[in-house]
Amino acid sequence: MTTAQLAAFRQAVTDSKAISDDRGYAHWSGIHGWPGPVYCKHNSILFLPWHRAYLYLFEKSLQDQVADVTLPWWDWTSATSHTSGIPDAYTDTSAGNPLLNAPVSITADQITLLRDDYPGTISDGAPPTTVRDPGTPDELPRAATIESVLNAPRFDDFTNRLENVHNTVHGWVGGSMSMIPVAAFDPVFWAHHAMIDRLWFLWQTRHPSVTPQASILNTALDPFPFTVAQVLDTSQLGYTYAVAAIS
Repeated sequence: MTTAQLAAFRQAVTDSKAISDDRGYAHWSGIHGWPGPVYCKHNSILFLPWHRAYLYLFEKSLQDQVADVTLPWWDWTSATSHTSGIPDAYTDTSAGNPLLNAPVSITADQITLLRDDYPGTISDGAPPTTVRDPGTPDELPRAATIESVLNAPRFDDFTNRLENVHNTVHGWVGGSMSMIPVAAFDPVFWAHHAMIDRLWFLWQTRHPSVTPQASILNTALDPFPFTVAQVLDTSQLGYTYAVAAIS
């Protein structure tokens, strides 16, 4: 991501955070989990299609703020990640960095539950914000692991194996990212899931004749206006991914 692209992305996130209705950052983050209803699909054959629709529409909402802005992806297999961990753009503590954290817009009862039963998942004070507690950088998933996942011959096998890797990164980041109900409020959530979506794209490129089972193709991806079949081809959604890794 160039300096100009990063600046545009940061501006889009900043503008989105300032919107309090269903066009804004808090609304889009809340679709994943709390304040509810919880729509996200995990431990499900719909895991990849649902999150692709989610990313696509969130990116479109950012483009309403800054034209042509795109979601960056975090390659946690790269040498840089295994040395430094979370990308600098998301850890920069300079005043006004919208990627460092975000307010967690959930109910008072949900805030109390997290603080009492899952301490360290949101900040103290009001309003609560996202927090992180990352592990050692070299514990992030390795390229060899992902290469093995990409060789999975069936969609269901690939989905299960990739979701396991996905879970590992959520746990590694820690804090808010370790809790499904509030994970999407952390700005790094979107970069992590863009990487997951990219890996699905790479798997599709490697296995062009393999698709999800026919029985789920017409399944609606609530609350989005898409079925599984409608999100299978990223070119039909108007985007693609770089094949080469970015260190």
